Amino acid sequence: MRWKPGLLLCLAALCSPSLAAQEPPPESGGFEDFLDFGEDEGVTMVETPETTQQMIVISREEIEKRNAQDLASLLEETLDMSVTRYGGYGNQTELSMRGFDTERIAILVDGIPANSPRSGEFDVSQVDINNVERIEVIYGGSDTKYNVSGALGGVINIITIKRQRPGYSFGATVSNTGYLPGRYVMRLAGGSLGGPHLEDLADMQTLSFFAGHGAEAFSWKATVFGNRAGNHFLFKDDYGFARRKISNEVLDVGGGASLAWNLSDTTTLLSDTKTYFAHKNYPVTPNSVGSAVSTDFQIQENILFNAPLIFREDLGTEASLSYQFSRTSYGANITSSDHYLTGINRWNWYPAERITVRTGLDWRFLYIDSQSPTETQPVKTGNQGGLYLTGEFTPWTSFMIILSVKGVTDTRQTVPVPKIGFRWDIAPQFTLKNNYFRSFKFPDFDDLYYRSLDSMFVGNPNLRPEDGVGADLIGEFTPLDWFNTTLTVYGQMTEDSIHWVKQTGGRWSPANIGTAWFIGADFRPSLTLRINRWGFDAIKLGFNYQFQLSWLLSGNAAFDNSYRVPYMPTHVVGGSVDFQWKTGSLLVSAHYEGTRYADTMNEMPLDPHVIMHMTFNQGLGRYLTAFASLRNMLNAHYESFAGYYMPGMSLTAGLRAKW
Repeated sequence: MRWKPGLLLCLAALCSPSLAAQEPPPESGGFEDFLDFGEDEGVTMVETPETTQQMIVISREEIEKRNAQDLASLLEETLDMSVTRYGGYGNQTELSMRGFDTERIAILVDGIPANSPRSGEFDVSQVDINNVERIEVIYGGSDTKYNVSGALGGVINIITIKRQRPGYSFGATVSNTGYLPGRYVMRLAGGSLGGPHLEDLADMQTLSFFAGHGAEAFSWKATVFGNRAGNHFLFKDDYGFARRKISNEVLDVGGGASLAWNLSDTTTLLSDTKTYFAHKNYPVTPNSVGSAVSTDFQIQENILFNAPLIFREDLGTEASLSYQFSRTSYGANITSSDHYLTGINRWNWYPAERITVRTGLDWRFLYIDSQSPTETQPVKTGNQGGLYLTGEFTPWTSFMIILSVKGVTDTRQTVPVPKIGFRWDIAPQFTLKNNYFRSFKFPDFDDLYYRSLDSMFVGNPNLRPEDGVGADLIGEFTPLDWFNTTLTVYGQMTEDSIHWVKQTGGRWSPANIGTAWFIGADFRPSLTLRINRWGFDAIKLGFNYQFQLSWLLSGNAAFDNSYRVPYMPTHVVGGSVDFQWKTGSLLVSAHYEGTRYADTMNEMPLDPHVIMHMTFNQGLGRYLTAFASLRNMLNAHYESFAGYYMPGMSLTAGLRAKW
């Protein structure tokens, strides 16, 4: 995980899976299969065909059952994804897949790249989790559907749009999250105690609403959401004193509108517009009473076209053109206005019964205007994109070979990124997958050109891209209808790893400091017991164990030093029990992470932590569902990021309506 300049500037100026509930991805025998425009399926041009990669799909049913606060919480609690947060809701959040952080994970919204080309980050608050249809998580640099540049750790595809069922539909979700108020040591008050704040019982409110209409020729859907979070939770500081978080309030709103035209039986044109605005207070230091104000505004327009049959019966295409504008203001003197124009075109051709050819290109034009008193080059432009060709060969029914290569470029250099994958259905109960791939990523704009207000953090225009190779082996075993398990082992190496380091004179700047190595395993068994006793219909049990070793070989460091990549735990363990009855469910889950280090020399350890959650859902008639979630029910006190303590126990209660 690299130290980002925005985080360092803030510092200076300022769980667990329900594996049994995860749905396997649908089998895809052809372009028609994953472009099927079914009533309960998302717009299929954004779906991923199942081939050779390790892939998990989080269904809409699972999303509603979890009642997660945001995307990061959902991924942590459902998949045991390692998440690093800098506070409560709305604060900077880093995801981790196979040891790689958000900047090295390709995050897509409806199949369109969503990482900021400027920073590589992705604000999880921009996603209204109540209107996500499903999420595809593809592990490793082995994706051959999207072939997105920079996907070192994997791909997360967030699908938000779907075909509307005939007629009108409406839905709404409202909830309140509260923290247990208590006495705490006040800051700047001579150590005196502060009393309980009853408003902490109503610390965060969430509202989400949608309306839609489906017809044969034309469909539409509109959504709106909003969150108000005080983030006034109690925590224990480094000295064991109870403190109350302040100066960290967040207010955000967003919405979207999707319009779909069925031009023919198989051809669809879709317009999708999304907007988001946030007003956030960031503490000057993790526990200070002062704050700096940040505002974010974003609007994005996507035009999508898909035609599973075009010109001829064995040829199909999908295309999208997207424009995104975002404006971020921090404090009184720093603003950034970013314009991104992205074009994507993908084709599938079926020249023979056992051969599929996929090809496509993507291109993104960037225009960034960073206004700061110390900015020497406020306007920056760039181009990034690539062209790929993939062949899927099935020499016999149970065996598939995938050969893929993508040429990526930033106009200054062009690099081939190849991949070869195998899938062998050894028996109806057992599938073996194997991938070998090159991983490659250009530096982000902040790495190249960033300059802080005090010039203490300055980019490095001479950075080299990160380049590496990797491989994985995946076994999927389903010996019984009620039991399945997946075991994955993997290894990956990245050269010229980019990290922000302190240079001579005290200035921070990014550098290609060395090589990072990762090896690990991911074990996910689950079982479903169908019963008709005690009022239950089924009990689902899930377990997940992730093991990973990492080495950061910078300077004179060698494997013998065993320096771990910062914030990467060696052990992650999770488990869940999901009790289901006809009208509701009760899910209890736990998530454990071992020791992590906050620095590259592993001199700042963070203690292991265990967090447990319980969520309850109960249908109230045909259209209404009541839910409640007790998070961190053991009231564990832990640091997600060094110096930033996470909330203790919280209770969320709400209602969800659909009609």
